[in-house]
Amino acid sequence: PRLLLPLGCFALLLPPPAATEFSPSLDSDFTFTLPAGRKECFYQPMRKEASLELEYQVLDGAGLDVDFHLLSPKGETLVFDERKSDGVHTVETEDGDYMFCFDNTFSTISEKVIFFELILDNMGEDGQDQEDWKKYVTGTDLLDMKLEDILESINSVKARLSKSVQIQTLLRAFEARDRNIQESNFDRVNFWSMVNLGVMVVVSAVQVYMLKSLFEDKRKSRT
Repeated sequence: PRLLLPLGCFALLLPPPAATEFSPSLDSDFTFTLPAGRKECFYQPMRKEASLELEYQVLDGAGLDVDFHLLSPKGETLVFDERKSDGVHTVETEDGDYMFCFDNTFSTISEKVIFFELILDNMGEDGQDQEDWKKYVTGTDLLDMKLEDILESINSVKARLSKSVQIQTLLRAFEARDRNIQESNFDRVNFWSMVNLGVMVVVSAVQVYMLKSLFEDKRKSRT
């Protein structure tokens, strides 16, 4: 059975498999924690002849890997990634709800922090925006530039801004994953440094004891 939640709610608050439905915005990103031994699923409604692009990254967790599934409204498996740390997938869609799942059931101890971003194209909203522009523009015969040229320029700027926002979001995700790896390495180096220091202290103490024992007078005094 489907269970729809508003954007921003954590699906992992519910027993698996969990699901949520995103708003019809053209660009959405989400970061959540996937516990060990759990599988979380999300739904995205799509229109016919639209495009769904999904990119995910494992930001933190042992191995930095997760299983990923993307299913069509008919239940057909479109994408299956096994034990991957990141992935980018684009599919041409039909009417219906597409389900994508992140599976961490293979891990019994480590939870994973996962970031993913949805980019939806050809959802039918740009055409409506252009019609709204035409209703408010009058006297276009007096303009040197046609309305279509203005709209084309605006759409070009909008596309470039959207691409810039997407790249910045991905760079933030990469930075978060690299920071988690560096912090993990820092803790590991500190731990083994303390172990080595302890071994050196013990070895030094044993060597001092052995040297002292070599110079001790073991002859017994005669009475």
